[in-house]
Amino acid sequence: MPPVNDGLPMPGFVVTTDGTAIVVTDPQNDFLSPDGVTWGVVGQSITENGTVENIGDLFAVAEQTGMPVFVSPHYYYEHDHEWLFEGTLETLMHSIGMFDRPSALNLEGFEGSGADWLDQYKPYIENGETVVTSPHKVYGPDSNDLALQLRKAGINKVILAGMSSNLCTESHMRSLIESGFEVMVVTDATAGAITEHYNGYDASLTNFRMIASAVDNTANTVKAIRSAYKK
Repeated sequence: MPPVNDGLPMPGFVVTTDGTAIVVTDPQNDFLSPDGVTWGVVGQSITENGTVENIGDLFAVAEQTGMPVFVSPHYYYEHDHEWLFEGTLETLMHSIGMFDRPSALNLEGFEGSGADWLDQYKPYIENGETVVTSPHKVYGPDSNDLALQLRKAGINKVILAGMSSNLCTESHMRSLIESGFEVMVVTDATAGAITEHYNGYDASLTNFRMIASAVDNTANTVKAIRSAYKK
C-alpha cells in the first residue's frame, strides 16, 4: 500500500461485475517454482510477498464468483532464438532457456517444464473458462492478443497480477492503460528480481503507484471482488 501522505491523487478503482477481469502474467514454473530458472533472483521477493499464495487467492475468488480471468503467458520457440538483436534481459532469458518450447504446435516436454503452469494453478487455468492468450514475446501484450480478447469479452477494467513486477507486469499495465483500459495492480500478487545491484520489485512499486488507477493488496482485492458480486 502507498503511504497515505505521499502527495499523489488516489483515483481509485471500483470492481464491477459486468466489465472487470483479472489478468495474470506469466504464472509459470520458471518464475514461481523453486525449481524455476529465475528462482535465485526472484525467490526472495516471491517469498516475502506470498506471491504464489496471493495469485492463487485471486484465481480462487474468480472461480467462486464467476469473474473473468485472462492469462498472458510467455513462451519462446526455437525460431525466437534466431533473433538478430535483443535487450538485456531478453538475452538472459534466451541464454538460460526460460519459457522454452519446441514450437507453437508442439507440447512435447511441456508438462512440468519451466514454461508450464505452476501445479496449483492448473485447476483454475485449465477449467474451460479462463482465457489463455497467445504468448507475449518481450514484456508487454503488444505482441499478443490480450487487448483483443479483453475487448471481445466486454472488459474495460483490469485487476493485474503476475510475474514479474517491473518487467511483464509493469509492461502490461502500461500497455493496457495506453489502450484505454482502467487498471489496478495487486502489489503482493507480483514480485521482482533482487540482485546485489538492483531491486526490480521496489522499482515497480513506484511506477505502479504513479501510473495505475489504484494499487492494493490481495486481501483487500479479494474482499472488493466478493462485495461486488454480492450486490
